[in-house]
Amino acid sequence: MPDYMLTDHAAAACGCEIRRDEPMKLHTTFRIGGPADRFYIVKTVKQLSCMLGALHDSNTPYFVLGNGSNLLVSDQGIRRAVLSLSGDFRKVELIGGAAVRAGAAATLASVCAFARENCLTGLEFAWGIPGSVGGAAYMNAGAYGGEMKDVVRRGHSVSAGGIKGVAEGEALKFSYRKSRYTGTGDIITSVEYVLKPGSSTEISGKMEELMQRRKEKQPYDMPSAGSVFKRPEGAYAAALIEGCGLKGLTVGEAQVSPKHAGFIVNLGNASCGDVLQLIDRIRETVYREKGIQLECEVRMTE
Repeated sequence: MPDYMLTDHAAAACGCEIRRDEPMKLHTTFRIGGPADRFYIVKTVKQLSCMLGALHDSNTPYFVLGNGSNLLVSDQGIRRAVLSLSGDFRKVELIGGAAVRAGAAATLASVCAFARENCLTGLEFAWGIPGSVGGAAYMNAGAYGGEMKDVVRRGHSVSAGGIKGVAEGEALKFSYRKSRYTGTGDIITSVEYVLKPGSSTEISGKMEELMQRRKEKQPYDMPSAGSVFKRPEGAYAAALIEGCGLKGLTVGEAQVSPKHAGFIVNLGNASCGDVLQLIDRIRETVYREKGIQLECEVRMTE
């Protein structure tokens, strides 16, 4: 186990809240996960840089937490420090004209609502995606014909070494469920969106329409991590899973949603082990019957 004496001291010195053995099921949309050794609540870029320096100096592994969606945490918890972004990282503001800047930990829902309140259109597709601004940019989240690459003009980040960075345009390298940040270790701190002036009534109408479609087709009222698998080339994961007769398949208290086969839901007290066993069953069956290897979209921690 890492020695947290230095990181605890740094967290206290820079004003971060420190929690020990924090249950991660309280911080994930799946409502699954054991305790994290350390849970540091970071509210500013300065605090983040301070913590990254301390973690580097003490050779302490860490994990950055946004909204806890698209995430599956081990039943044994996380044997590393968790940096939970809050405070400034949840701010949403206008920065001129039709441009909006949002902190990485702001929910997409809050940004969509802010855009609607300011009569700005372009983000309606993201209404209902249960993720954070940083997570959505990291994986180029999308739905209903829209993607982050359509609206994000600039991303701000901090490297593991504490160096601030800015990327815009083609440098963001958006592709299907990927961006320039994917796998780099850089931490997104804020994102800038370029939207267009629109009618508040029309924007609200579109958002309500898409939300209704989500509720009709997805298990919106159940704990989950969203779509479990990436879309395979030339096919749809949910259609493949349903075609194998796996809707409703249950392991422990984890279930392939009867409403949408692309989702695994927590029936109440599912464990990470339940979910992993179910994922293995799905992948094995789809490969055996359809000849397609499904790739997980959900991030997993150790």
